[in-house]
Amino acid sequence: MTISYKWLSEYLPVTVEPERLSRILTSIGLEVESMTNYQEVKGGLKGLVIGEVLTTEKHPNADKLTITSVSIGEAAPLQIVCGAPNVAAGQKVVVAPVGATIYPTTGDPLTMKVAKIRSVESYGMICAEDEIGLGSSHAGILVLPADAKVGTTAIDYFTPYEDIVYEIGLTPNRMDAMSHWGVARDVCAYLNHHDNKDMKPKLPNSNGFKVDNTSFPIDVKIENQTACPRYSGVTIANVTIGESPRWLQQKLKSIGLRPINNIVDITNFIQHETGQPLHAFDAGLISGKKVVIKNLPEGTPFITLDEKERKLSAEDLMICDEKEGICIAGVFGGLHSGVTEKTKNIFLESACFEGISLRKTSFRHGLRTDAASRFEKGTDISATVNVLKRAALLIKEIGGGEIASDIIDIYPAPKPKIEVGIKWHFIKKLSGKNYHPDAVKEILNNLGFETLKEGIDELRVAVPYHKPDISLPADLVEEIVRIDGLDNIDIPDAITITPAVEENYATEVYREKTANYLVGLGYNEIMTNSITNAAYFSEEELQGMVKMTNSLSAELNILRNSLFETALEVVAHNLNHRNTSLRLFEFGKAYSTTAPGKYKESEKLCIVLTGNKNEDNWKQKSVATDFYTLKGTVDALLKTLGIEPDTVETMPVAKLDSHIVYKLGDNIIAGAGEVKKPILDRFGIKQPVFFAGLNWAILAELAAGQTRKVKEIAKYPAVQRDLAMIVVKELNWESVQQTVQKIKLNKLQDVKLFDIFESEKLGAGKKSVAVNFTFQDEEKTLTDKEIDGWMNKIMTTLEKDLQAEIRK
Repeated sequence: MTISYKWLSEYLPVTVEPERLSRILTSIGLEVESMTNYQEVKGGLKGLVIGEVLTTEKHPNADKLTITSVSIGEAAPLQIVCGAPNVAAGQKVVVAPVGATIYPTTGDPLTMKVAKIRSVESYGMICAEDEIGLGSSHAGILVLPADAKVGTTAIDYFTPYEDIVYEIGLTPNRMDAMSHWGVARDVCAYLNHHDNKDMKPKLPNSNGFKVDNTSFPIDVKIENQTACPRYSGVTIANVTIGESPRWLQQKLKSIGLRPINNIVDITNFIQHETGQPLHAFDAGLISGKKVVIKNLPEGTPFITLDEKERKLSAEDLMICDEKEGICIAGVFGGLHSGVTEKTKNIFLESACFEGISLRKTSFRHGLRTDAASRFEKGTDISATVNVLKRAALLIKEIGGGEIASDIIDIYPAPKPKIEVGIKWHFIKKLSGKNYHPDAVKEILNNLGFETLKEGIDELRVAVPYHKPDISLPADLVEEIVRIDGLDNIDIPDAITITPAVEENYATEVYREKTANYLVGLGYNEIMTNSITNAAYFSEEELQGMVKMTNSLSAELNILRNSLFETALEVVAHNLNHRNTSLRLFEFGKAYSTTAPGKYKESEKLCIVLTGNKNEDNWKQKSVATDFYTLKGTVDALLKTLGIEPDTVETMPVAKLDSHIVYKLGDNIIAGAGEVKKPILDRFGIKQPVFFAGLNWAILAELAAGQTRKVKEIAKYPAVQRDLAMIVVKELNWESVQQTVQKIKLNKLQDVKLFDIFESEKLGAGKKSVAVNFTFQDEEKTLTDKEIDGWMNKIMTTLEKDLQAEIRK
């Protein structure tokens, strides 16, 4: 929620400094996430000055340049070389002298320096409107009226709007604070309580409303009174559609809204002023001068303002005329009923719609509008008419016209106020603080609550319509504590708690241990969104994935089935910011489905490498990361967890080259490989990336189920033997390992590949591999005879099973 300081201050009876206001907002539960300076014109036109062109002459070395002398109110005029075709003597212009910085509408800031242009010195710049952020035209320099005073600063002449803007982290239950006036009400309640004052926020003016005539009545009927409990409207005739006044445009721009025309801008202004959404229809396009609020049959086509045809659900509430739907109620207008430059007569709607069904409609059609977000949280059902009058008066003031109908207010079943009772001791119990009854009543009255009954031990109040979330005594305590200040809750000397015994803590211990180990290796932990983009996946992959019914956006519409795509998004983001050497890991959840309503959630760990292992330094050059760096990390991590896979095998997959999997029994516990180039291209990544995915759920369970043992260092030395052999080129290392392992030599501790040699001299399709074998007996020193016997068994098996030729 964006709040303008100047706009908010208009409703406060006293001036509150911006910094204090920020603290107050956070204290009352409207947490200020950011507080920034807003400038209507970037840079605020600082350093620019109004000047007069005294003389002009053609540049001797350039046909399209002009040498000018410009007075800016100082003793001597400035010589400025200008390229604009419309520059002429006698013009009043905006000048950027040397030292001033200009902020173009598009592009980077530019600071003026003395420049030599085609051998002629220039001491500044005569500005076009797009060069100083005042517009988009670059047809020529900006020529001001003749009465502009030379030497006046551009700030004083143009008076650009500046403001302070607060971004408020609004919780979903605080619909009452989704407007500037609603925030002002809370601020006044805080000031009354803490500064001992009696202040009320200034009400938006709706006085002076009167009907000019009844020449354009609209008949309104509500068929679905559950979805639309109240509907108000009025007709304004003979309006002029045009640009909004500057003050209105400035207010909207300050909170990030783009001005459109005076009528639409007024409805947006009222919405952010009062929290009540409005909608303006072209009354001349309402067939039969009838408005009916009802549901249309399933599948009815409807074209919205964005020119898209949408198929309606039978649950979608529609605003209809005599013939067809003209607006999706509370969500989005129709293409053929909106206000255009040709509109003369307006029907203005101010209604209250039921939030749950409207929210479903909004998500169903992917239309997340400001109006929908307010209706779904609840609006003040008592305010529709007053807000309508306020908007109608503004339209008359800005767009002309006349009120051409009586106020239409259909309210079939007036809603009673909710009543809530609260015990004094309950306030103390829940808040931890003793409040005086008078302070409680003062806070609640300032927030709009009405005292119905006050007893010795209980207070009973009526909840105002602008607080539809209040229904329980605990809600009242929250309001009291909020206005008193969340920072003012006393911290007790002692806190009594009941210790809890945590179950399955071992898996968390191993997760922490793994994270610390990876950080020690230079990795950084990342956290990504479990919701990702369905466009990353093939139709076949999408079959087993969990799709979002109500997606937040078109790019976030499916739950990931691995950490692969979201990790690559992080890689791409970092590379775009020139962080090219990355070591990343993430613990996260992946999701899948086997049938409707049957979902699976699993814990995963991914490791990602790209760039260099190390940076250039005085001692060594940088070395590029490769697949074996990743494999070494996975091997070491499994060893740290005390897990030894049964096999490591190659397994082709669609997204990774050189892909290997680690198997333990029937389970694949990890996989690693190099990301394929087409995948990298999709993410805009132009350097190799290596990815490993580990099934953390299985690994954590295996690690937690192990019993750690301390083992004495062997007293007797290990013996190593090397063996070189010629094999076919297609033979992989995995086959060599498996062949040696099946001999089941108990004293064989390790087998390592330490060299591969390829040459035509070895024979066509052949290569030489060199293998190191480590033997050790924990009870005695091994003899050469024993080792030679084992080596002979190994050589015989390799010759027989792999057709290896042992090199002597």
